Amino acid sequence: IDTAGVRRRGKVDEAVEKFSVIKAMQAIEAANVAVLVLDAQQDIADQDATIAGFALEAGRALVIAVNKWDGISEERRNDIKRDIARKLYFLDFAKFHYISALKERGIDGLFDSIQAAYNAAFINMPTPKITRVLQSAVERQAPPRAGLVRPKMRYAHQGGMNPPVIVIHGNSLGAISDSYTRYLTQTFRKAFNLQGTPLRIQYNVGENPYEETAAQTKNKPLRRATLSNRIAKRENRKDEKVRNSGGKVKKRQVSVKKRHQS
Repeated sequence: IDTAGVRRRGKVDEAVEKFSVIKAMQAIEAANVAVLVLDAQQDIADQDATIAGFALEAGRALVIAVNKWDGISEERRNDIKRDIARKLYFLDFAKFHYISALKERGIDGLFDSIQAAYNAAFINMPTPKITRVLQSAVERQAPPRAGLVRPKMRYAHQGGMNPPVIVIHGNSLGAISDSYTRYLTQTFRKAFNLQGTPLRIQYNVGENPYEETAAQTKNKPLRRATLSNRIAKRENRKDEKVRNSGGKVKKRQVSVKKRHQS
């Protein structure tokens, strides 16, 4: 996607220019890997960030190519890197290449990153390894409590490709914070070398069949067995034994053996 060929939003007046923006969006949706081409001689505009955000929302693997890098000064290079870090901070998973298309500099590394991004987007992650990575991440840093509830994660598995999706199962996962989700995302990305592709995490919250019963029990008043109640129950059991024996109470015969003294 060559954003240098797309005019800024305020200047898109002609039908041809509007059509080029639409075609750029359609190309992102149809691609497996999108290459976002930026012009190093121009500042990063809001429309550049919008197109990059659309690629992220579409879940497309992404490689960034900053063109015309050979035609700018060292000071300008530092400025453009700071501008990229500030406006395209959400593309931390993508590989950046500073190239010169005219002089064919940096092109070889660009195609290597495209292939790596494609492989990451269509990776097949085994469930046992995903679960081990999850358990290790929780041991290092447990999810914070949300009030009186602490989320519990049991296991995880892959739920899709392009982009990769990891589905986590557990209890009270709706209380997971965005910061902890970012922590898990970086952990999985590092464990499976998922550079160049977005990674989505979904939480599958299981229903607790005892939740309603526990709530009902909680609302019931507490009953305490007092001493008088226990005595009354014991006497009732004695009376029942007497009735069953025809009104006669059998006495226990206890034989005591006397110790003979020699």
